[in-house]
Amino acid sequence: MFDQNLKFPIIGFGIGSTDSNDQLIEVHFTKIIDQGNELFNAFSKMLGKNDFVFDINKDEFISSIDDIKIKPLQKNKRYVLTQIKNDEPINSIAVAFLKLHLISYRSFKPNTLNLEGLFQTLRNIAWTNKGPICVDEIVPFYLDGNDDLPLQVYSIDKFPPLLNYMAPSGVRVADGSRVRLGAYLASGTTVMHEGFVNFNAGTLGPAMIEGRISAGVVVGEHSDLGGGSSTMGTLSGGNNVKISVGKRCLLGANSGLGIPLGDDCIIEAGLYLTSGSKVSIVDEDKIVKASELSGKSNLIFRRNSLTGQVEAVPNKKSVKLNEELHKN
Repeated sequence: MFDQNLKFPIIGFGIGSTDSNDQLIEVHFTKIIDQGNELFNAFSKMLGKNDFVFDINKDEFISSIDDIKIKPLQKNKRYVLTQIKNDEPINSIAVAFLKLHLISYRSFKPNTLNLEGLFQTLRNIAWTNKGPICVDEIVPFYLDGNDDLPLQVYSIDKFPPLLNYMAPSGVRVADGSRVRLGAYLASGTTVMHEGFVNFNAGTLGPAMIEGRISAGVVVGEHSDLGGGSSTMGTLSGGNNVKISVGKRCLLGANSGLGIPLGDDCIIEAGLYLTSGSKVSIVDEDKIVKASELSGKSNLIFRRNSLTGQVEAVPNKKSVKLNEELHKN
């Protein structure tokens, strides 16, 4: 299902988990279609005017499809149909998870879907070796002495790890806990152990990620985020500028980025470049705020080791990834 060019309205089919009140807490979508698919009309009829349904008439459902195998589910699992007619604010768990899937399946790039209402809708879930569990209902699982498989809680979060839901084609991820569902990983991307990719963020081409890609941040093809490097997000802290990294850029180890970066740029290791940083443009003998250099290409940002002044100098070489490392 990767790299589908989908258009609204969109319908997703999957399996969801419920709490003790039979309310959805998450959904794993295994089939996502638009009006160009022959199943669309059958699914749309079952949905009616609802955003989602999980009380599906099994006989009616089976008669409508040929390529989805229906099997008995555990008592807290439900088959789920969800539709998004228009890209509007999120108001249900099913729609929230469908939109996160659409980004991670590379049908929509980061910052192109309306994710308003996402945090208010998603619930805190314990992601465990026994599957997703509502946090309010986890205590009995700790106390179940008759179970041969002790409970292991990997995280308590609104977002699950991406790799629990899909394996993006052409991608390597060294530590699955470091990439959230809703991340966009282009083919040729390698995320090493210290790399992190948030939801609604990611890479647009082959890239080496050993640093942090915060929510809303996109990284251009053939760029390298060095170990411990960081990009500013827009979820908190007052930053309302979408940060991006251009093509063939390098963020040195433990560096930081707080402005949109053009193509063929380098940030020196250890240098955190915020929008308010005073930068000396060496060729022009003037000092400007870093924000005034947003989107500019072919620059090296460095700190003068004698004066401590942040400087911008022309970059006359291009970053080139090791092709052998990105044949995923």
